[in-house]
Amino acid sequence: MSHSAVPAATCPFTGATAPAETADAVNESVVTAVDAAAGMEAPVADWVTIPDLFADPFPIYRRMREESPVHWVPAVNRYMVTSYAACHEIEQDEARFSANEHNSLMKRSMGHSMLRKDNPEHQVDRDSYGSTLRPGTIKKHWNAIFEANNEKYLAELLAKGPGADFVWDYAAPYTGENLRQIVGFHNATQQDMQRWSQTLIDGTGNYADDPEIWAKAKASSDEVDAAIDEMLPHLAKNPDESLLSGLASMPIPLEAIRANLKMTIGGGLNEPRDVLATTVWALLNNTEQLAAVKADPKLHAVAFEESVRWVAPIGMYPRETTTDLVLGGVRLPQGARLGVVLGAANRDPEVFEDPETFNIFRSKKPHLGFGGGVHFCAGTWIARAQVAQIAMPAVFEKLPNLRLDPSAESVDAGWVFRGMTKMPVLWG
Repeated sequence: MSHSAVPAATCPFTGATAPAETADAVNESVVTAVDAAAGMEAPVADWVTIPDLFADPFPIYRRMREESPVHWVPAVNRYMVTSYAACHEIEQDEARFSANEHNSLMKRSMGHSMLRKDNPEHQVDRDSYGSTLRPGTIKKHWNAIFEANNEKYLAELLAKGPGADFVWDYAAPYTGENLRQIVGFHNATQQDMQRWSQTLIDGTGNYADDPEIWAKAKASSDEVDAAIDEMLPHLAKNPDESLLSGLASMPIPLEAIRANLKMTIGGGLNEPRDVLATTVWALLNNTEQLAAVKADPKLHAVAFEESVRWVAPIGMYPRETTTDLVLGGVRLPQGARLGVVLGAANRDPEVFEDPETFNIFRSKKPHLGFGGGVHFCAGTWIARAQVAQIAMPAVFEKLPNLRLDPSAESVDAGWVFRGMTKMPVLWG
């Protein structure tokens, strides 16, 4: 296990504490000890198909994990990494596992954002986001906005009546409007945010190279560019708490602003939307856990984290090896394209007991759902605030008899990104 990004604190994998210099020494000894000629060839998972991954990837992940932590998967043209230990090693070692992947789908869809950069370039972009997404700003500024938006869209759900879809009639517009204000798109609507987010994300996950998906992603990319170009001079003269406002006063290249905002539009909407719907869906299917959450408000946060572990909203992200190396006993060449499968790592039985089950009462162990190392998700605190602190308590207070509609099936789908795509609900 590599510790290159571990500070003088707690290792998120082992829970152990060590001084930073000790961690560095451990990392150095591990890297220098690696014999690139050792290890086995990656098994070929030619039985994996993209449609099967999209419908339900978890049985596929389970089989892959049991065979080997790393497979070559022809259907997605990359090595898929499915064990917790191997995924964690990648997250903590950007020297050997670069985020700056060649021929990146994300770069093609969104531009070259901070997620596809290594340090020091990555940190420059990340620092440009300033204090907008930090816990103090969320508490002082964004929570009141989230509460107002939640009240509005929860009222709209109630107005549509039983049978309304929890995702598209509530979770999506609520998180879309939150994101619109966080970013600073006063010249767009939450519907625009939803369309941009989905089409750009579809491009990022377009492993089938569907030309229609690329066309929609390109159209949204152009619309976002136009919206940014219009807002930057306005916000330079009329500053507010938004991301764009902060960026308007910084010497950041326009292309970096565009790429990072598109990245934010993608993850900043789908993550809280999908975690909100998935968590509520899981609780409605587990009455004992739902009763416990209703009885103890502190358990909203616990349910949120268990949901992210159980169904990681961002199920996979890419990395590229910078040298010949061995990962999880598997030999990989320099330039190997990897898929770090968080959706599989978070269900690794070596770390989590009965991992396929949603269980808010399980022993607390760190999941990898928000990534790790230098690329730990900058929107984590925003997502927690929107979902666990504001939306979930209000949903169960105002809809005490909320339940899934037994006459209309709920559907979850996806593997690069996964969430509920249909969730009819009843109440009253």
